[in-house]
Parts: sequence; C-alpha cells; structure tokens
Amino acid sequence: MKQKTILTGIRPTGNIHLGHYFGAVKKWKKLQNQDTPFYLEIADVQALTDNFHQPEKVRKNVRELTIDALACGIDPKKTNIFIQSMIPEIAELTVFYSNLVTIARLYRNPTVKAEMKQKKELFGEDGEGITYGFLGYPVSQAADITAFHGTHVPCGDDQLPLLEQCREIVRKFNNIYGDTLVEPEAILSENTRIKGLDGNEKMGKSLGNAIFLSDDEETVTKKIMGAVTDPEKLKKDDPANPDICMVYYYHKLVNQDYVDTVCSECKRGARGCVACKKELIASMLAFLKPIQEKRNYYLEHLEEVDEILKEGTENARKLAKETVQTIKEKMQIHYFE
Repeated sequence: MKQKTILTGIRPTGNIHLGHYFGAVKKWKKLQNQDTPFYLEIADVQALTDNFHQPEKVRKNVRELTIDALACGIDPKKTNIFIQSMIPEIAELTVFYSNLVTIARLYRNPTVKAEMKQKKELFGEDGEGITYGFLGYPVSQAADITAFHGTHVPCGDDQLPLLEQCREIVRKFNNIYGDTLVEPEAILSENTRIKGLDGNEKMGKSLGNAIFLSDDEETVTKKIMGAVTDPEKLKKDDPANPDICMVYYYHKLVNQDYVDTVCSECKRGARGCVACKKELIASMLAFLKPIQEKRNYYLEHLEEVDEILKEGTENARKLAKETVQTIKEKMQIHYFE
C-alpha cells in the first residue's frame, strides 16, 4: 500500500481572504500535524493560464501568498511549500498525460466550463478564444498530484471534477503502461465555500466581496459596514431574519461563542444592524490581529521567506525527478541509461 501523501495548491493571483482561510487553510493547518508528508504548491504556472498577460501580478503574489500562508500557521517544518514553475518535471508529466485526454473531455469538465463563463472578457462570449493552456489545466493538476505521489487532495466540492479527471488519467496510464500511479482521494473541508459580504455564494478576489487577511482596520470597517443584511428590517427595533444576514454569517465564523445571543436578539428586534456590525468589526479585528502580527514579521524578514521557498522547492524537485524517471521507464523512453 502506498504511503499517504497530501498535496494541495493555491494560485498566486492575490492575497489570502477569509474564503481561503475557512474553506481551505484552516483544514491545512490540521492536516500538516498528521504524521504524513504534506505538500503545498504555489501554482504559478496555473495562475498564468488566465493571467498570462499579467506576469508581474503572478510573480509578486508568489511571495505574498507564501507570507499569508505562514502567517496563518502553515509550518514549513511540517509542510513542504514549493513553487510550481521551478519543478520542470511537472511540465514534463503534463506533456505525457496530455496524450491520455481528449479535447472533448476537457471541454466537458464542469469546473473548466464554469470558469470559462466567468472569464468571457479573456476567452470570448462562447469560449471561442479559449487557450490550450487554460483548457488543459486539469492535465497540469494531474501532473502536480502524481509528481509527488499524492494520495489525498484537500479541496472544495467545486474542485471535485478536476480531481476526477486526474483519476481518469491515472487509470488510463496504469492500463497502458502498468500499475504505477495512485488514484487520489478528496479531503473535503467542512466549509467548502464561504459566502461573500454581498451574499454571493462565493467569496472571490475579483468579486469585490472579500475580507483579506492583510486588510487594515479602516478597510475591514468599511467592508463590514457595507455588508448585506435582512432587507425587511427597516428600523432598529424591527425583528429580522439572521439566516439571510451576512453580518450574522460572519459572526458564526469569528465570534462563535456569541452567535446564539446575536441570533436571538436579531429575531426579536433587540439588536440594531449598526451595533451588530460594530461588534463584528471588533471580533474580526481580534481574529486578524495575530495573523497580521506574524505577517508583519515575515514582511520584515523576506530572506527567511525566500529560504523557505527555496528549500521546499529543492525538496519537492528531488521527489518529482524520481517520479519522472519511473514514468519514463514505464513508457520506454529512458534512453542511454
């Protein structure tokens, strides 16, 4: 039986926000404490599939994202953090695996289809301008996972179609070349998707509805004061429905000991929205304080961040090289050896 190995990744297109934290990073912190290898990929190559025209954005956010992860409690002694583009073996595996997937299958991937619709300005109204790189990024993800013998992948439910495509590639490879790769399994987070301040089902960097871990007090205050509440509550003492109020939703994330009080007072009209938002602001700032203090430390010690990335990438590449060597032997393309 293969050793359990956990592989996950995050695209460096912006700082970590609450959606990332509660949807993924919080789970990673628990998983890194298990007695099993844990790899965290800074997926800059995949970020370039829809940011190819903004390379400076991706480059800047590699370090920014690493700082955010470290500030959240990702421990480089327990988690191997590495940069995707600095592992050329991943690109090599991507080419090999691309022979095992049809274009039609890539177009049918629900996650790819949904993301194409969100990027009409880049890829056209009907996806007529879709690039080979973006359409094929599930193949690249399969390379990410298998390069490090990933057996388990923490992900949200919206990522399950990508994981299933990886499993299909693994099965096809094994059928053709012999039993070599392991089909990875998903580790779903308790909070697979965190809503935005505007009530949108997804908090997103580009949607303008996110609180970032790097946001200062003024920014946090402005965002929360503009959060969506029950539109039927017109006066301070009107009863309201907390279940459709985003302020209550965020109280449940960062103020769990107080949520029963917030809920009951809201329902019976004993709580005004402005006061409720101010309480949430205080709780949010208290939640963010230790993260931002640690973040400031790493901002002042960038050489330490770079060393973590360098060491993690070197360690990851050693394993990826071994994987590619095995793959080439199975495919009978190991010449002059």
